[in-house]
Amino acid sequence: MKYELSKLNYSYDALEPYIDKETMEIHHSKHHQAYTDNFNKVLEAYPTIAEQSIEQILTGINDLDIDSKDRNALRNHGGGYYNHKLFWEIMDPANKKDGVLVDDLEKDFGSVDAFKKEFTDTAKTLFGSGWAWLARDNDGKLHVYGLQNQDNPLQRGHTPILLLDVWEHAYYLKYQNKRPEYIENWWNVIKLI
Repeated sequence: MKYELSKLNYSYDALEPYIDKETMEIHHSKHHQAYTDNFNKVLEAYPTIAEQSIEQILTGINDLDIDSKDRNALRNHGGGYYNHKLFWEIMDPANKKDGVLVDDLEKDFGSVDAFKKEFTDTAKTLFGSGWAWLARDNDGKLHVYGLQNQDNPLQRGHTPILLLDVWEHAYYLKYQNKRPEYIENWWNVIKLI
């Protein structure tokens, strides 16, 4: 298997009280593991594609000369693998803010608070399952948008920076149907702002 489940840099209970241990354990060891395993299964049939990086695969997903069923499986499972890997990396239990995005956020959104409002509103209003994203385009401008399922900015030619999982499996055990509360609490564990 080329791709392996990414290891967390913190324990499953490290993000409490904002994200509970049981959700983290199931989300990481079951959901992310399933995306990883299924991505690898599809890649077994396409050794030349498997030689590419995950970013190359997802960026060029629509240009792959393969069966549409397999293309969708690569998009869904490869996206699930990639998105979750990035999601774990942008969170920090110590809530240590590195501030690397502040200048760019102020330039492109007017203020950090304006960015947070737009991002939060996008996450709250995304219909069904998917992700809220902060991404950079080829000109360096930051954008916020929501994408359904396991799609991601790479498929638009953008560079992903920050993301929030709004699939119910990311929050339902603790927050049930209270997605807005989950989103507000999530801001307490990200480290990029």
